[in-house]
Amino acid sequence: MKLYFSPGACSLSPHIVLIEAGIAFEPVLASTKSHQLADGSDYYAINPLGYVPLLELDDGTVLREGPVIVQYIADQAPLKNLAPANGTLPRYRLQEWLNFIGTEIHKGFSPMFNPATPDETKTQSRAKLAKRYEWIEQQLTDKQFLMGDHFSVADAYLFTVTNWAKPTGVDLAPYPQVRAWHARVGERPAVKEAMAAEAAAKASAK
Repeated sequence: MKLYFSPGACSLSPHIVLIEAGIAFEPVLASTKSHQLADGSDYYAINPLGYVPLLELDDGTVLREGPVIVQYIADQAPLKNLAPANGTLPRYRLQEWLNFIGTEIHKGFSPMFNPATPDETKTQSRAKLAKRYEWIEQQLTDKQFLMGDHFSVADAYLFTVTNWAKPTGVDLAPYPQVRAWHARVGERPAVKEAMAAEAAAKASAK
C-alpha cells in the first residue's frame, strides 16, 4: 500500500490514520507545486487530478479523496475503532462530520493559501470559519473527541485542517474546547509520528 502525500497538505489525515491503524504502507512524497515525485517522475501519470492524498492498494487500485481514504483504512482495522461499523447510525454521524469538515472547514481555508485572493475575501473566509469553529466548540462540550470518548478518522481530518489556523490568521483563542481538543489529538503517538515523518520529508526535499 502506498500513500502519496505532500507535507502540510490534507494528506496528513490519512497518514495519521494509517499509523493509528497499524497498517504497513509506503509514504511517497508528491509535490503539489511541480506535480512531480521525488524521483522526478510525473505525478499526473498517477493521479490526473494532481492533488493529494492518493492511496494505491497492493493490487494497483487507487482511491482518491481524503474522507473516502480514511474510511477505507479504518475498515481494514476494525478493532482499532477508528470508524463505526458500516450501516450503523454512528457511521452516518461520522460521515456527517467528514462532510462538514471537508466543505465548511477545509474549503474555508483554501482561499487563504492563494496569493491572488483579495484581502476582503480572506477576511470573509475567516469570519465564516469563526462561525464554524463556534459550532464545533459547542459540539465538543463534555467530549474528548468529535464522536465521543474515542478518537476517530474525523478527528484526524479536523486536526489536519485546524493546523492551518495559525498560518492563515484564524484566531482560535475564543474556542477553549477546540484548543484543548487540538492539543489532545496532537499528543497521540501516531499523530506525532506522522507529523515528524512529514517534517523530515519536507526537509529532505529542500
